[in-house]
Amino acid sequence: MLRVVSWNINGIRRPLQGLGCQVPSNCSTVLQHVLEELDADIVCLQETKVTRDALMEPLAVVEGYNSYFSFSRGQSGYSGVATFCKDSATPVAAEEGLSGLFATLNGDIGCYGNMTEFTQEQLRALDSEGRALLTQHKICTWEGKERPLTLINVYCPYANPGRPERLTFKMRFYRLLQIRAEALLAAGCHVIILGDLNTAHRPIDHCDAGSLECFEEDPGRKWMDGLISDLEYQAESHVAPFIDSYRYFYPKQERAFTCWSVITGARRLNYGSRVDYVLGDRTLIVDTFQDAFLLPEVMGSDHCPVGAVLNVSCVPAKQCPALCTRFLPEFAGTQLKILGFLVPREQALKRGQPVLQPSHEAQVQKQQKIQAHRHSSRPRKRQGGSRRRQKDLLSYFQPSASLSQTSDVELPRLPLVATLLTPKPPEENMTTTMVDEQTKDSEVKDEKEVQTSFWKSVLSGPSPAPLCRGHREPCVMRIVKKPGPNLGRHFYVCARPQGPPNDPSSNCNFFFWSRPS
Repeated sequence: MLRVVSWNINGIRRPLQGLGCQVPSNCSTVLQHVLEELDADIVCLQETKVTRDALMEPLAVVEGYNSYFSFSRGQSGYSGVATFCKDSATPVAAEEGLSGLFATLNGDIGCYGNMTEFTQEQLRALDSEGRALLTQHKICTWEGKERPLTLINVYCPYANPGRPERLTFKMRFYRLLQIRAEALLAAGCHVIILGDLNTAHRPIDHCDAGSLECFEEDPGRKWMDGLISDLEYQAESHVAPFIDSYRYFYPKQERAFTCWSVITGARRLNYGSRVDYVLGDRTLIVDTFQDAFLLPEVMGSDHCPVGAVLNVSCVPAKQCPALCTRFLPEFAGTQLKILGFLVPREQALKRGQPVLQPSHEAQVQKQQKIQAHRHSSRPRKRQGGSRRRQKDLLSYFQPSASLSQTSDVELPRLPLVATLLTPKPPEENMTTTMVDEQTKDSEVKDEKEVQTSFWKSVLSGPSPAPLCRGHREPCVMRIVKKPGPNLGRHFYVCARPQGPPNDPSSNCNFFFWSRPS
């Protein structure tokens, strides 16, 4: 049996806190534990969000597996796919991209088809985002026949409604994918296309297809109509080269979703879409596929894994293809490191390496600079031999000795203040003291109250969130991130997860703009 799994991992560098268990001691990395939990011979990951310079050895080299990566060449932390094969399913060839522009000519797959409708710039742009990775395996059927099987691991583009050029890019990618897959079929190779196709094919694959305008007229769905056979209406429609493996086994299964909105918490009520597929050519599906499955219980991403089981055995290659990450210079031990150049002088002499010796003039100049620095850094002695002490604060309030010595003018003497005041009786002094203390206390109290009210107004925090109309529960605040006149504005929505409209426990669609403070 051959078990294949595909998963949009949404970032391989934060691997998957959602598996719900700790890494056992016999697993060297978290990723190895993830692969073992998925229990597949071949694991295809999408949206790895890692570039070549950020790929670390624990992600690139996993014990018991050989891995292959395709990186985004233009934007960091974006896109990217990876395929991990058990050593018992080592491919005979591997290749990055669909166009062949990134083929190494050493272990590539070939069979590119007619791509004359694309320019070289378009082909390079389509493959520069790290969205496709091909591995070719040798399989043996239950009849004992050996056939080549090519897995195309794809992360298809998303068509942002605000960027029409991305829809054009997406359709070009679809077209290039179909050309390459059909060329491989024409060469006598079995083909599996698996990954995130970023399109829900049928209304049964979308949670709210009825509310979408022209659902069937979407360009991506029309392309899938031409790629995937409609098993229900096969007699009336043309026979497409591929079959959706999940719908082959479960044609009427509803709410079989693989992707959910994280912002609205839609996964809690299973309100999403099915955009992750395992497609196989007709002969392969009918003759060898035993089952197809979804794994919605596996957390850690906004997608869940999908997969299939084939009644074939894999014949591993004796050596990994050149694209394997273990052959990269930084992981194969062939890349020179900076520490290799910084060896002690004695070791360099033993190895016979030339050691640079400074000239006599350079040594003299260096000694002069050191001596000059020592002279300049010595503290200068004060003339007179006495150190000047720092004045105390009270010394500024004492009469100046120089003024008494140099001034001959006799200042008029004023009478003492005590002689100008008439003494008051003790009772009046006591009353005056009590009044003064009460006045001071009231002033201090008033000042504290003013300060308290001020800080309460400053640190009062935001106003309480309004209650939604459907459940009378506090709302959550969101911020507009879409470019436009409302960019940056805050608003309140119902805090409950998004779900079917007839479900009273789902979001009530309450919306309220936050007033500026």
